[in-house]
Amino acid sequence: MILEALNYLATRPLTAKPFRRFVGSSVSLWSRANRCARDWAGHEDNSKAAIRAAIADLRQQRTAVVLGSGLLRDVPIDDLCRSFDTVVLVDLVHLASVRLRLMRRRYRNVRLIERDLSGWDDLAAGSNPDALGFLRGVPYLDLVVSANLLSQIGIGARRRMEAGESGMPEDTVARLIAGHLDGLATLGCRTCLLTDIHLDVIDINGKRHDSVDLMHGAGLPPADDKWTWPVIPVGEESADYQVVHTVVAVRR
Repeated sequence: MILEALNYLATRPLTAKPFRRFVGSSVSLWSRANRCARDWAGHEDNSKAAIRAAIADLRQQRTAVVLGSGLLRDVPIDDLCRSFDTVVLVDLVHLASVRLRLMRRRYRNVRLIERDLSGWDDLAAGSNPDALGFLRGVPYLDLVVSANLLSQIGIGARRRMEAGESGMPEDTVARLIAGHLDGLATLGCRTCLLTDIHLDVIDINGKRHDSVDLMHGAGLPPADDKWTWPVIPVGEESADYQVVHTVVAVRR
């Protein structure tokens, strides 16, 4: 708890006021990732491999943008910084622990941006979600990675609606997910989408008790890679079950 508290206290003043309410959840994710490091290792390695595959045959490697950079556990930051002139990391919160890691590695070509990538505000204003529209103004853009972000957009939107935020369309979650996919599809550069597409609740005997479509019916392009990720392994929340997500990588 002490490390979590220190990370929170160090991160909060570094975070813009509109996003400070997300610092606690980011620290909680950091803590869970540390506890579940062994169970998450395969997913993190697969995510990094998918991004490396997206880099491999790029003719130009000037600017790379990582959407949902988070803890950088699933992002091959060393490879990106060696390959590209500029690497832009975009998320709601950049934890102090992540900033310290970048500082220690002395990456001089990394830029951090705090930004809401959900498209919620566009939809609330009556417009089509265009959360990735800012990328059209990024010069020399050669790679955009959506790093295990898309399902979180849906989960976050659903929670906001369940919490009573009114005035949003009934199909808000589906439209935000579709908006992200459309935003990636219209970029004139290489893209790498990493996303968990559904989850299964499985008991210790291997029986499935529940299954949830994290894409809310949105159609994805054919996957280049596919794997499972035990997000909540046995013992994390219960000795009787685990929650396993199916993850895909789509490179275009």
